[in-house]
Amino acid sequence: MNRPTPAADRPTISVVIPVKNDARLLARCLAALAAQTVTADEIIVVDNGSTDASATVALEAGAVVVPCAHLGIPAAAATGYDAASGDLILRLDADCIPEATWIAEMRAAFAARADVSVFTGGARFIDGPSALRTLLAAVYLATYTAFGAPALGHLPVFGSNLGFRRSAWRSIRTTAHRSDAELHDDLDLSYHFGEHHRIRALPAARMGISMRPFASGRGFARRMWRGVRTVVVHWPADLPPVRWQRLLRRRLRHHGAALPATPSGRVRR
Repeated sequence: MNRPTPAADRPTISVVIPVKNDARLLARCLAALAAQTVTADEIIVVDNGSTDASATVALEAGAVVVPCAHLGIPAAAATGYDAASGDLILRLDADCIPEATWIAEMRAAFAARADVSVFTGGARFIDGPSALRTLLAAVYLATYTAFGAPALGHLPVFGSNLGFRRSAWRSIRTTAHRSDAELHDDLDLSYHFGEHHRIRALPAARMGISMRPFASGRGFARRMWRGVRTVVVHWPADLPPVRWQRLLRRRLRHHGAALPATPSGRVRR
């Protein structure tokens, strides 16, 4: 007689997509989500003040549309996370195209690593000069990691390809900066998730992303300024030496608590 699979092995999945005036690319993204080998239990499109057909496109695709009047990606994304009912919350952007196994890879990773609360995936460019797409995507992510990791003391998350447990979001939802449109929301999430949760890379969960944000020097400079500003906003409590020492002490305490004791009472290492 077959035993039913425990509910913990079948986590429900919510996908969150913030959008503002991106109806055409949103339709493409939603079509890619409909073609997943494992489909989401719900797709939440956060309408951040769109004046085009973004909300209509989302509704016609079967998504839940949640309005967010406070402009900016941090507010829109947080509104979507709050509305999500799934055990796992996956995040991408309206101009992204997830590979067909994206949700399946995320779900499998969480099932295999109960100790990990956040997985962040990789990316490839789907537009721009075709000969440079792979190289430029690798340089972009490497630059982001090289900037973020020393400030954080751990891997930063990439919001265009991100998955986390809803319980992890609920633990940081009141401390994350969600109302400042000029913060880099990926870095801000990294600060708050990394304080108490384990973040790991998931290269197998691949995502096609647009090169649009880097189409102009001004746009690129603004993203860089937001990144620097986000780091500074977390000071002095998260000055790198202060944060590194705090996280190290916490990890050592956790490691010591997890080590089994020998019959003599000593901790086995």
